[in-house]
Amino acid sequence: MATPLIHLRDIQKRMRVFTVWEKKRNSKQVHWLPELFAEALGVFLYVYFGTSSAAGWVVGNIIKMPGLSNILQIGLAYALGILFAISVCASTSGGHFNPCVTIALVVFKGFPPLKAVRYIAAQLLGAYIACLLVYNQWKAILDEAEAVLMAAGPEVYNATLFTPNGPAGIFALYLLPGQTLPQVFLNEFVNCFVLALIIWAALDPSSYLMSPMVAPWVISLAYACAIWGFATPGISLNAARDVGARFLALTVWGTKAGGGSYAAITALTNIPATLLAVVVYEVFLVDSDRVVTPAHLEFMNLNANHRRARRKANGEKRNSRVQSLVDLGEHQRSSSSQAEDKDKPMTTTFEYAPNNGAIDVTSRV
Repeated sequence: MATPLIHLRDIQKRMRVFTVWEKKRNSKQVHWLPELFAEALGVFLYVYFGTSSAAGWVVGNIIKMPGLSNILQIGLAYALGILFAISVCASTSGGHFNPCVTIALVVFKGFPPLKAVRYIAAQLLGAYIACLLVYNQWKAILDEAEAVLMAAGPEVYNATLFTPNGPAGIFALYLLPGQTLPQVFLNEFVNCFVLALIIWAALDPSSYLMSPMVAPWVISLAYACAIWGFATPGISLNAARDVGARFLALTVWGTKAGGGSYAAITALTNIPATLLAVVVYEVFLVDSDRVVTPAHLEFMNLNANHRRARRKANGEKRNSRVQSLVDLGEHQRSSSSQAEDKDKPMTTTFEYAPNNGAIDVTSRV
């Protein structure tokens, strides 16, 4: 039977200023702006909450006020920030929030390279703004912590500032005393590899134990587990969080905050780790004969049944706000529409949603 297809405009009237802007923002000239804003905002959300919890941990240890934060709180703050990012922003941008995810989608899913560059720039900007706000909101306490270190002597101050236990270590990542670069690389590579496997499983429409509603929680908890288990020896997990935060450290403390070879490892290791994880998942864990779950089919139809996509495919010029009742299986988009839509605004949470039309979830064989 026909399945009701109701767009938001059919049931909700918005203020005229918003409808005028919505029409303008979806034009070819500026449609990229909401996507980049969503990517920047998503990264902002998890970096803002995660870094602020890290600030409590570091400052509390310096000024002898234990209890301001702990590893459990930091892991939960990052995890909930990721959950908020996916929930709020992913339907607009596709929910990358991580340069290595964007790069993997370019390599394996055909995401446009130029668009990927814009996405990565937005991700770095979101992290930088988040760290800038956290720094200013914590500045009085950070100044107090630096004063405590200076009171202990210039040697103590210089030896602590650019470490995971120093004020700069709240934002940029630094080598833990006693750690070697090969150990850092191994720690970063393995954690990023495991996280990428989990993320790619979330993008697999045949993963029947990972529905679209469950996937954000699984991804968030995966990041939390990595932080709980391996934050002490040091991990980055996300180049946007690492590089954007390091820009903030460079802004505040100058070139000494650069991080050297360690910074290169934390910023770049996640890329080959993610690409290898995707290859492993595609080779060993993907089965094209596996059944795609109804939940994933409905989720993918959100893209194909987007109102502007349907109007473009069907040549509709209807502007009324009446309810649409359309069979989900009738919509077939042309190959020319596919080519034109490659760089159009994303309308689904994950990039695997097909562009070749809706799927009739009412049909069963």
